[in-house]
Amino acid sequence: MSSTASGVPGGDRDGRGSARSDDRAVRRVAVIGAGTMGSGIAQVAALGGYETVLQDVDQEAITRARQTIERNLARGVERGKVEAAAAAAALDRITGAATFDDAAANADLIIEAVPEDIRLKIEILQQLDPIAPAHAIFATNTSALSVTEMAGAIERPDRVIGMHFFNPVHVMRLIEVVRGLQTSDATCETAVEVARQMRKEPVEINESPGFVTTRINALIGNEAFYMLQEGVAEARDIDRALKLGLNHPMGPFELGDLVGLDVRLSVLQFLHAKLGDKYRPCPLLEKHVRAGRLGRKTGRGVYDYERED
Repeated sequence: MSSTASGVPGGDRDGRGSARSDDRAVRRVAVIGAGTMGSGIAQVAALGGYETVLQDVDQEAITRARQTIERNLARGVERGKVEAAAAAAALDRITGAATFDDAAANADLIIEAVPEDIRLKIEILQQLDPIAPAHAIFATNTSALSVTEMAGAIERPDRVIGMHFFNPVHVMRLIEVVRGLQTSDATCETAVEVARQMRKEPVEINESPGFVTTRINALIGNEAFYMLQEGVAEARDIDRALKLGLNHPMGPFELGDLVGLDVRLSVLQFLHAKLGDKYRPCPLLEKHVRAGRLGRKTGRGVYDYERED
């Protein structure tokens, strides 16, 4: 492609560390972290036409991520949602990298998709800052944490933005584009155009704890645990009621088990500290996490997946 519109693959590039005539053109995307979210982001980036580098220190994680992407694309072809040629081209655009240097040195957009720990995210951004080209944009896939705080830890806070993807990334249409205090208009415009190029629907948000979706979803999931704790209904009936009555695609317990109950608890603790008592985590949720019942990734959460299998 040769388009030079903001966020669209194409345009001229200079060498490492230099700016270009079209400062907002994105051709190469680096995704940091090859877990569930990272692999999904890499898939939609490659399908959007971007040369995509998926970085993780664990080479096995990159291998697993590529296998997942291949399966997802194959299903998309089978269901008529993705053309076979587009799926093959997307796979060709994805490469793996073990180091930040290999991933970020020539990247136009860097999306970190590491665990929801602000100290870890800041540490990674600080390591990437001196490596990435001067024109590069840094996006964080955080679902709740402060984009402003992360941006303030590096030398170019105007180029830091939140791009909150949703799991499963290749299915969910929304990306919350979250502006920090110092995020520039150009950075926001580029992130919005990249989201559209990935065939997603961007919603622009000014930073607030939990943004929009996490803030609402945390309340729903926490209240569901309180209802379960109080014996209002069984977990499956609570899930079924929200799916049938409110048209939710997944019930709160199904979704919590998919995301990870430890992640849900961490988000609630953050929101509780920032927004007050209405986000106080339910004791039953805390018990599940203490017991190691974290959801699908451990085989058991609210539901027992080992027994189901």
